[in-house]
Amino acid sequence: MTELRGNWNYPTSIRFGAGRIAELADACRAAGIARPLLVTDRGLAGAPMIAEAILAVRDAGLDIAVFSDIAGDPTGVNVTAGGQALIAHGADGVIAFGGGSALDAGKAVAFATHQDRPLWAFEDVGDNFRLADPARILPIIAVPTTAGTGSEVGRASVIKDEDARRKRIIFHPRMLPVIVIADPALTLGLPAALTAAVGMDALSHNLEAFFAPGYHPLARGIAVEGARLVRDWLPTAVRDGADIQARSHMLAAAEAGATAFQRGLGAMHALAHPLGALYGVHHGLLNAVLMPYVLEANMPAIEGEAAWLAGSLAVGGEAGDLVAWVLALRSEIGIPDTLADIGVPPGETARVARMAVQDPSAASNPITFSQADYAAILERAMAGEHAQPAQGRSRA
Repeated sequence: MTELRGNWNYPTSIRFGAGRIAELADACRAAGIARPLLVTDRGLAGAPMIAEAILAVRDAGLDIAVFSDIAGDPTGVNVTAGGQALIAHGADGVIAFGGGSALDAGKAVAFATHQDRPLWAFEDVGDNFRLADPARILPIIAVPTTAGTGSEVGRASVIKDEDARRKRIIFHPRMLPVIVIADPALTLGLPAALTAAVGMDALSHNLEAFFAPGYHPLARGIAVEGARLVRDWLPTAVRDGADIQARSHMLAAAEAGATAFQRGLGAMHALAHPLGALYGVHHGLLNAVLMPYVLEANMPAIEGEAAWLAGSLAVGGEAGDLVAWVLALRSEIGIPDTLADIGVPPGETARVARMAVQDPSAASNPITFSQADYAAILERAMAGEHAQPAQGRSRA
């Protein structure tokens, strides 16, 4: 087997390969960090990989502290508490270590703590990012432990505003981590259901980036390869959590998706953000369930491109073949078919649809959906109404 290892700059410095967590202290020095605050989530805080990383950094002579009071969907309160921990430690940089929640929270802590304005002032609306003082943003080292969000190569964080019961995207170019330690060995043993959900999140990023309007051929090409990696390796990663080759390729697919979506996202995320904020359902799982319904709704604008992509992925030659492949992949890896199956209650369709229209991701969907359009997608996703069935399944 060819060793899956390399040093990349897409779009930041990435040290990719099994065992490269051993370079964490060196990465801190390269980033000019002597007193890092390691930000992780509550579930990971007691894991051996965290203890080993802390010990290695301390043995290298760096003064490290840990903050782990991060919810599954990081909140503004979590970011504020992390900022207090950062100030108490006198940290000069952040190690964001974990899944998407820990990465988003760590990036937000490094970005917002020393700014003069509150966190929500930097929501990704217009040119709000220009309100920030770049000199007050601390450097970030990112260490992903799941292969899904790709937040380690992103310039934004999704943070839940609990008062408003909505997720806000906080953006600044300097939120991009300066160095990523992408060690697929850290993702070994991730439970099958979580592997499936985060893997489909990676696919949603690649697909929405591919179909987003606008001219960015570099990002579009990356999205095609990211989708191919998911096609080839996600079923194996779900089936065998110890397969390092599958884990490596899926970590690359996640980073491909987050690199590509500088081209834009779309209606999957515009719906997943309010659904996650209101009902606490896993973000990747929401994208996985919503995916075929949104593709079908977008088909009037993407039919030719969907047929091309289906051919490129060798899943068929017609636009409908792309949707059929998504449905078959979901079935193979155990993704439920409907929003009702994953605990989304009926009754607030109008509210979610209204929030979706306002979500920043909606701006780069191939079709500008109205509130009524989003409500119709939600109704189909609740009931399992597909334009065409997947192979081996009857139409709902």
